[in-house]
Amino acid sequence: MTETTHAHPAALSPGDWAKTRSPEYRLARNALRGLRHDLIHNAFACRPLPRREMNGRLARLLPARLREHAGWAPHALIVALAPLAFGVSDGSFSVILGLLAGIPILMTLVRPVGAFWLSMGATVISALFGNTWGDWPWSPASIVCHLTVLTVVALRTRPRTAAWMWVITALYGGLAETLLDPPGAYDYSTNTAPLLVYSALILLCVAVWHIRRSAEEEVTAQQTVTAHERSRRTLLEERTTIARELHDVVAHHMSVVAIQAEAAPYRVENPPPELERAFATIRENAVAALTELRRVLGVVRAEDYEAPDAPQPTLADLDALLANVRDTGLDVEKVVTGAVRELPQGVELSAYRIVQEALSNSLRHAPGASARVEIGYVLGGLGLRIVNGPVPAPNLVKPSPGAGHGVTGMRERVTMLNGEMTAGPTDDGGYEVAVFLPVASVNEGDA
Repeated sequence: MTETTHAHPAALSPGDWAKTRSPEYRLARNALRGLRHDLIHNAFACRPLPRREMNGRLARLLPARLREHAGWAPHALIVALAPLAFGVSDGSFSVILGLLAGIPILMTLVRPVGAFWLSMGATVISALFGNTWGDWPWSPASIVCHLTVLTVVALRTRPRTAAWMWVITALYGGLAETLLDPPGAYDYSTNTAPLLVYSALILLCVAVWHIRRSAEEEVTAQQTVTAHERSRRTLLEERTTIARELHDVVAHHMSVVAIQAEAAPYRVENPPPELERAFATIRENAVAALTELRRVLGVVRAEDYEAPDAPQPTLADLDALLANVRDTGLDVEKVVTGAVRELPQGVELSAYRIVQEALSNSLRHAPGASARVEIGYVLGGLGLRIVNGPVPAPNLVKPSPGAGHGVTGMRERVTMLNGEMTAGPTDDGGYEVAVFLPVASVNEGDA
């Protein structure tokens, strides 16, 4: 014998009980919840209308003094519409009814949802005690007041709130035409339908404006994220390039260490076993370091990357670079100060790449201008200054915009060597890049 147990609706939780209802019931329940959230909950909460930010294209066309006050234009427009509703009021209580029509408009500046309910109440009072001019149930003052309030509140809230306000307005108009008669009038016409059409058109325009504004905000946010990701990708690409170049420098030094450690025992007759084991350990560590270096480089190497056949350039190769740049049409001058000496290969490579990138930027952004490369060998390091003059004919020559990697790559190289860099326009319209790369001095006693 099987016993079937049915759960009583009272035993279910409110959430589970709601899930057992039909989709229509859940839709109506959610709609009423939205009505309560939008128009009833905290209906008279203070929400002051903020000053509008004047950063658009039209705002930039205004004079500076006028632009300072243009942000209050919406407030001034709302305040100007309140006397209009007051002026079209008529009847025995025209002053009181005019105030009732103007106060909701002003109230939209601080309590928008509360202004809608106040406008509905003022509409009822104006219909009962005012002159409707043969139209029922909306008096002229009520029409001006309610359309203004609907527009402002819809602009300040969201499209769902505007839809609820229109529905409530339609319900009031239908009930007033069905259940109420205009006082002291026998020949009248109803004006709810025209009001609903006008208000629907206004609210539709506001909803389209909201949708467009939301789309613009999403596009702006997406563009910001894209620009951030592009900048981050550029930075990673530059660091990868630097890692590839420095691999050759470090690998060369480690190979020299391994070779010297292997050959050192043969330079001494009958070397002690401890010395042979020490050099063998040095060679093993150098070979292991080379293996790990190649493994790490393989992670950041692109699939189409090919190792260069020639060694990485140094400052000794700078004259060939300047000759190639002159062949492209850039008049470049080189000035060297201080005692020329051999620097660490990583410093020379970075200095060469910085000069190369700075001259490339001059060719791209200032075609036809002259450039000057200054190299200063000082006690604490190496100084670089690459400056180009202004474009001879900026109206005739169109510079080619680069990918934006130049300055980023230079800064990464300088940061890697704990150096300093400044880049920016000069007073005469040119551009200057100044770099200092520190180099630790070696004392004679430590050599």
